[in-house]
Amino acid sequence: MREKRSRPLDNHPDASATPSPVSGTGPAPADPSAAAIQSVPNAYVVGATAQISERGQHTLKHGDLFGVFDHSGNILFGPGIADGLYYLDTRHLSALSLSLCGARPILLSSTLRENNATLSCDLTNPELQLAPRAGCTECETLSHDLIHVRRTRFLWNRACHERLLLRNFDVETRDANIEIEFFADFADLFEARGTPRAKHGTLSPARVDEDSVLLCYTGLDDRVRRTRLRFEPRPDRLTATSARFDLSLKPGERRLVHVVIECDPDLDEARDPAVPHSVHAARPAEQFLFSMVEARRALRISSARAAAIATSNEIFNEAIRRCISDIYMLVTDKPTGPYPYAGVPWYSTAFGRDALITAMQMLWLDPAIASGVLAFLAENQAKVVDHVADAEPGKILHETRRGEMAELGEVPFRHYYGSVDSTPLFVMLAGQYLERTGDVATIAVLWPNIERAIDWIDQYGDRDGDGFVEYGRRNENGLANQGWKDSFDSVFHADGTLAEGPIALCEVQAYVYEAKLSAAAIGRRLGHTALALRLETEAAALRVAFNVKFWLEDLGTYAIALDGRKQPCRVRSSNAGHTLLSGIVPPERAARIVSGLMSRTFFSGWGIRTIPVGEARFNPMAYHNGSVWPHDNALIALGLARYGYKDEAARLFGALFDAALYADLRRLPELFCGFARQRGEGPVRYPVACSPQAWAAATLPSLAQACLGLRFDPATVTVHFDTPRLPPFLDQLTLYNLSVGGGRVSVHVSRLGGEVAINVLEREGAIKVQITS
Repeated sequence: MREKRSRPLDNHPDASATPSPVSGTGPAPADPSAAAIQSVPNAYVVGATAQISERGQHTLKHGDLFGVFDHSGNILFGPGIADGLYYLDTRHLSALSLSLCGARPILLSSTLRENNATLSCDLTNPELQLAPRAGCTECETLSHDLIHVRRTRFLWNRACHERLLLRNFDVETRDANIEIEFFADFADLFEARGTPRAKHGTLSPARVDEDSVLLCYTGLDDRVRRTRLRFEPRPDRLTATSARFDLSLKPGERRLVHVVIECDPDLDEARDPAVPHSVHAARPAEQFLFSMVEARRALRISSARAAAIATSNEIFNEAIRRCISDIYMLVTDKPTGPYPYAGVPWYSTAFGRDALITAMQMLWLDPAIASGVLAFLAENQAKVVDHVADAEPGKILHETRRGEMAELGEVPFRHYYGSVDSTPLFVMLAGQYLERTGDVATIAVLWPNIERAIDWIDQYGDRDGDGFVEYGRRNENGLANQGWKDSFDSVFHADGTLAEGPIALCEVQAYVYEAKLSAAAIGRRLGHTALALRLETEAAALRVAFNVKFWLEDLGTYAIALDGRKQPCRVRSSNAGHTLLSGIVPPERAARIVSGLMSRTFFSGWGIRTIPVGEARFNPMAYHNGSVWPHDNALIALGLARYGYKDEAARLFGALFDAALYADLRRLPELFCGFARQRGEGPVRYPVACSPQAWAAATLPSLAQACLGLRFDPATVTVHFDTPRLPPFLDQLTLYNLSVGGGRVSVHVSRLGGEVAINVLEREGAIKVQITS
C-alpha cells in the first residue's frame, strides 16, 4: 500500500468559498495526469515526496484524533506535505502558522514529553525592525532573544489544546503581537497521502464570532464535518483565516493565549459521554487545565497495567520507556477494550494484522491488549461473502476506515478483509492468550469466532483444496498482495518476474499450522475433544505437505511462496524466518534457515533484511525488498528463541537497540533502509516510514522476551525463564510486576560471566519463578 509518489491536494470546485492557505505555503499545483497515476501498480500507497526525515515532525494522538506538526509546532501545507490535524480519516486542519511581531519565531528547542502527553516548543524573536512608536519617526530595533514563547500542545477528546506563554526578558516594555494563521481543506486521509479524487464536496464560508471560527465541509457522503477554533483572550482581530493578539509586555511580564481546535464539536453523538457538558463548554484556559490533567491521568492508568523494565543501560531505559509510551499512545479504548492502532500518520486506525502482532509482542507485558484486540476483531469478523471488501464468512478484518472516500467506496477500506494472515493470527493469539492468562471465560465467549475462523481457513482460504491457504483479490481495486509484505512487487520468482496468483505464502502456512494446534488446545479445554483430534491430524498433515512443497534444498530455506501454478518462488526471504514461530520446521532445517538469516547477505548489521543481497529484486531502499523492519526481526527472534538460538536472538537485540540509538526520541521507525552498517554511521532512513508504529514500538520488549525465554504458566502460577541470555549491552535487568494466575513477582536478572542469575526481589501471592538452563 505504500509505493507511489504523493501529490498535492486538488483545489476544491468551489474555490471561491475556500480560504487561502496560510501565508507562505502557496496554493497546491495541479494534479499529475490520470494516465500517470493509473500506470502505478498500487493506487493506495504512501507518497515519498515529503521527506519527513529531512524536515522533521512531531506526532500526537488520542483516540481517533492525531496530529502531525513540524518542530516549531506549526502545520505545514503544500506540495508533498500531509501534515495536519486528522479526525476519523479526515484532515480537519491543514495549516497552522505562528508569527511573532510579523516574523517567524526562531526555534530554540522542541520536546515531546516522555509519556507522549504534550509537545512543548520554545521559540524567540529574531532581530526585528518595528514600526515607530507614537510621536517618533524612526523605526525601532528589537534585538533577538528578548521575547520568549513557550508553546504547549496536547490532544484530548477530539480537540487539540494549545497554550502560548509569552514573556518579555527586555528591560523595557515591549509591544509584541502574535498572529495565528490557519486553514482547513477537509481532505480525506487517502487524498492527503496521494490517492487522486475527481470530485469533492462543498466548503462553506467560515462563521466568525468574537472569539471563535467555525469551518464546515459537506462531503459527497452528505456528512458535515466541522472544525472550530476558540481563542482566549478574545483576539484583537479575528478573520476566517487568522487570529491576531496585540500585547504590551512590561519587563519580565508573562501573558497567556489559549487556543482550542475542536473536531466535529457540534455533533452530540461524537461527544465523549464520560466528559461533562460543562467541560466542553468551558473557556479554553479552563479546558486546557482540566484536559491536561485527564490526558496524563489516562496515560498513567493504561500504562500502569504493563510490567516495567529497568536496566543498567540508561540509554536502553530511555528507549524502552519510549516504546511503552508509544504503545499506550497508539492504544485506543474501544467498547471491546484497548486496541492498538497501527501507526501515525498513515495507519492511525484499526488494522487486524498489525494489532494481532502487536498484541502478541506485548502479551507478556499486558495481556489486556490481546483481550481487547480479540474482542474487537471477533465483533468485526466477516459474516457474508462481499467481493468488494474481499470478505468471506469467518475472515478477520484487515482494516477499517471512516473517511469520506471509504464511505463512498472510492477506496475499498471501509471494512476491508484483504489480509490472508489475519485469520490464522487471530486463532494463534487466542491460543497464546489462554496459555498466558488461563482466562477460559474470555476464550469461551470467543469460541464461536475461533470456529468460524478455522472454517474460513478450510473453506475459503484453501482455494483449490491442496491443503495450503492462498490469496488473490476478489476486487481489482483491492490489495494485490495480502501478506504483511503487501506492496505490489513483494512476491516474485528468482528472475524477478512477479508471481501470479492465487499465491500461498510460506509464513501463512506456518501460521495456519499453529492456528490449528491452538484451536485444538482451546477445544480440549472447552470439551470439544473430537474437533481437537481432527485439527491436530490436519496440522500434522500440513506439516508434512509444507516441508515437501516449500523446502528448497539447494537454497537451505523455504520458498517465499507457491504461485498460482503451484511453482515455488525460489527466493530467499525473511518470510521463512516467521516459520520458526511455529513448530512446522524440523530442527535440522531450522539450523540452515538460521544460518542463512544471520549471513552477511541477510544481516545488514542493523537487522535482518526482508530480501537478501543477491536476489533479483533486492533493493535496500525498497519498501519490502531489501529494507529492515524492526517487527520482522522481533518475530524472527521469537522463532530463534523457540528453536534454542538465543545467541542469535541476542545479536538481533543488539542490532535493533543500536539502531534506536540513532533514531529521534530513541524511537524505532516502521522500517529503515537495508544498506550495510558502516562504522560510526547510523542506519539509512526510509523517507516516509511511520513513527511511531505499533509493532515497531513493541519490538524491543519482544526482543527482551525472546532473549530471556520468558513464558507463563497460570495453572501452576509460575514464571519460566528458559535458557535466559542478556545481550552484551545489558549487564543487569529488572522486571517489575510480572503477573500470572493472580500472583505478581519482580525479579533481577544479572550476567555472571557466561551465565545469567535471577533473583526474586518481591513476591505477591503464591507465584513461583523457574529457570531452565
